[in-house]
Amino acid sequence: MTSTLRTLTVPLDGDSAPEGLPSYLVRDDVLCWTRREAGLVGFGEAARFTATGPERFLEADIWWRHLVIEADITDHVECPGTGPVAFGSFAFSKASAQESRLIVPEIVVGVRDGRAWLTQITADDGELTEAGAFAALKGWLESDPAGAVELTDPAARPDQATLKTGSLSEQDWMDAVTAGVAEIRTGKLEKLVLARDVVATVPEGVNAAEVLRQLAGRYRECWTYGVDGLVGATPEMLIQVEGRTAQARVLAGTLDRRDAVGEAGLPLEYAERVLAGSEKQRHEHEIAIQSLTTQLAPFSEAMNAHDEPFILELPNVWHLASDVKAELAEVEGHVPTCLALINALHPTAAVCGTPTQVAGALIRKLEHLDRGPYAGPVGWLDAAGNGEWGIALRGAVIETPTTVRLYAGCGIVEGSQPEAELAETWAKFRPMLESLGISS
Repeated sequence: MTSTLRTLTVPLDGDSAPEGLPSYLVRDDVLCWTRREAGLVGFGEAARFTATGPERFLEADIWWRHLVIEADITDHVECPGTGPVAFGSFAFSKASAQESRLIVPEIVVGVRDGRAWLTQITADDGELTEAGAFAALKGWLESDPAGAVELTDPAARPDQATLKTGSLSEQDWMDAVTAGVAEIRTGKLEKLVLARDVVATVPEGVNAAEVLRQLAGRYRECWTYGVDGLVGATPEMLIQVEGRTAQARVLAGTLDRRDAVGEAGLPLEYAERVLAGSEKQRHEHEIAIQSLTTQLAPFSEAMNAHDEPFILELPNVWHLASDVKAELAEVEGHVPTCLALINALHPTAAVCGTPTQVAGALIRKLEHLDRGPYAGPVGWLDAAGNGEWGIALRGAVIETPTTVRLYAGCGIVEGSQPEAELAETWAKFRPMLESLGISS
């Protein structure tokens, strides 16, 4: 346990960042959660919690609640994301060797609904002042982060980035899909999500801040995240909590936008015809939405979800998507925290399959891969219980200054074809490949 935290939150002049929050993505070690021009970025580290195993969410929840109960909080803004906050990333599997973590930064900049703020967090005894907070922010923005590398124009690079297969070759992964479909046809499970990895080598070094800026600019409808070397832009919200209101965005059913090239009519009409008109895609989506609503129901006194999925349009793909909104009920005298909800919801059918235990065992058998934080919860929470937690998709882990491991997965159902699923993984790799300057 760390020393007692002290925090000061003050308003921030929005004119100081006319481009919004992404303009603060200037350091490779920045903590990041942004969508459009809003969200949170963090610098430094005032406290950290790590855990592994099946109790990682509940252990993190206990640590965080003790930390904020004892904290000395001065908040002149008072909205979700002000006061002490922690950024977090959790391993997908309870058996993963990857540590799950919560990181409390020293400085946080937030933007929400046209309001901007600055929070300083410390365990020291010195006086916290507005002038001191602004000086600390300036120091972080102007300091030269260790290991930062300036990227040149990709066309001018003397040594091009390269890709190699990860845990399984493409053929071996397609064989795993075939094996998964065979298991589904026995009736043991309805859906299985299989992931694969590739490793990119960038000879001149990985510029994480540049990767985050590009993702934030290109994938504005996604939540761009950066936590301890995990970077990406996810289109899927596992759970967002504000007061007693919880929301989620469920995705299942994918179509590569490149498939629309040469098709008659408008691209979105093509997506609606192919996705919404596909029995396979709708079945996969129905499984995912049923999984989430069933797991969220015990914590809710009211809930509503889209009767019909809508088409989510992203630069690389279209998805079938549904939004879910719930009013949280008191459980044993209090409203459940973000991390308690995550403990109940993860893993959903969208990233694991159904039934969960059967799908999880088959994933371990067929993937030959420790997913680490891929497809695990990533996001932030504050002292009031508010938070936003996405599923770490369309992302990668920066493993060394020059290597990045990218992950992508597909929902496998009875009608899945291995070649089509392999092509879908390449469509899902595309956001990270583009941000690294690698043609796909």
